[in-house]
Amino acid sequence: MLKVYESKENALFIEELEKRNAVDFKTIQKVVEQIVEDVKLRKDKAVLEYTKKFDGVCLNHLEVTKEEIKQAYSRVDVDLLETLIQAHKNIIDYHRRFIKKTMTYKPDREDIILGQIVTPIEKVGIYVPGGKAAYPSTVLMNAVPAKLAGVEELIMITPPNKNGEIQDSILAAAHIAGVDRIFKVGGAQGISAMAYGTESIPRVYKITGPGNIYVAMAKKIVSSFVGIDMIAGPSEILIIADEHANPEHIAADLISQAEHDEMAASILVTSSYELAERVNQSLGKRVSQMKRKEIVKKALTDYGAIIMTSSLDETIEVANEIAPEHLEILTRNPFEDYKKIKNAGAIFLGEYTPEPVGDYYAGPNHTLPTNATSKFSSALSVDDFIKKTSLIYYSKEALEKEKNHIIRFAENEGLSGHANAIRVRFPGGQND
Repeated sequence: MLKVYESKENALFIEELEKRNAVDFKTIQKVVEQIVEDVKLRKDKAVLEYTKKFDGVCLNHLEVTKEEIKQAYSRVDVDLLETLIQAHKNIIDYHRRFIKKTMTYKPDREDIILGQIVTPIEKVGIYVPGGKAAYPSTVLMNAVPAKLAGVEELIMITPPNKNGEIQDSILAAAHIAGVDRIFKVGGAQGISAMAYGTESIPRVYKITGPGNIYVAMAKKIVSSFVGIDMIAGPSEILIIADEHANPEHIAADLISQAEHDEMAASILVTSSYELAERVNQSLGKRVSQMKRKEIVKKALTDYGAIIMTSSLDETIEVANEIAPEHLEILTRNPFEDYKKIKNAGAIFLGEYTPEPVGDYYAGPNHTLPTNATSKFSSALSVDDFIKKTSLIYYSKEALEKEKNHIIRFAENEGLSGHANAIRVRFPGGQND
């Protein structure tokens, strides 16, 4: 089922995987630029036209009413509602532990104060994919850290179905998470509406949340005007496993990622040939039983792999090079082995922590860096919804003591105006 790469072929697979990540935005850039500019100019009228064109529905109004939210909440299955509420609590409990606060300190003396002011972003928009599929987990993962950070106005957009409705579970999740306003719009038109504002949809200062390639392109285009979280690529999982791992668990976990879409990558890295063979056997049996078996089969064929290594150290080296979005460690000593990981969006330890635990319920965010960007970026967090401003105070005495160092620095860089801004405060003084 999965192609097996020997140790000497690892670089070949990584090269193939990187080609998946080389999205040619130019092929759709012109189309998306047109949509973005049209919405910027014609506002609600353009949004409604694109909603009819792309979602197949004529809307009388864009905003979801309080009554619609109330009715949707009442229709959600009581067990699902309990799950959403508990997941919300778990996500709050995790993210609240990492909230940064304003702080000041006096480095060496009383007349110098330095610090950092932490301020929430006032207005944030979150994008939640919709239409054929619904992702209430995305609502919670984006809204909870935003609200914890102190965002004053949290706007959510999500595309409607053919009946002009939003799935009940999405509206229920938004209500639970404290989203302030919800609009029935998706795609590039929705991103543009939040970036520039329309008669109905407020302009925001930052946009977060995943979407298709048109949404990603729109976020890229407006990113010079409004903040964005990241431009997410296709999803991926990499599993590190030794001979002690359960092949049935591994096969199930690889499939759980492959069912996202045809470009999802599912990778096993191991030094055990016996395990590799048993995983492939299990995949062969399991794929045929999946509802989305055609998607799973294509993803596993095109971007799935078993990478063979000669040792656990080499296995970890390969994992660090691929820098996966999701990394499962199914080894005898996962609590030791994870300490060697440098690059991963999220790490899942042991046989009973499969990736869906993090996707839905545990608390850490499921909005993660893809395409090897975990080498330099992080999961969505409270930090994405705050700004940090430096605070500096020097008394006259403090500046007088240090003035010559500052003047010397400025003159070395050829910026006499900077030097004079210091000198003017101490007329008649001499430089050291």
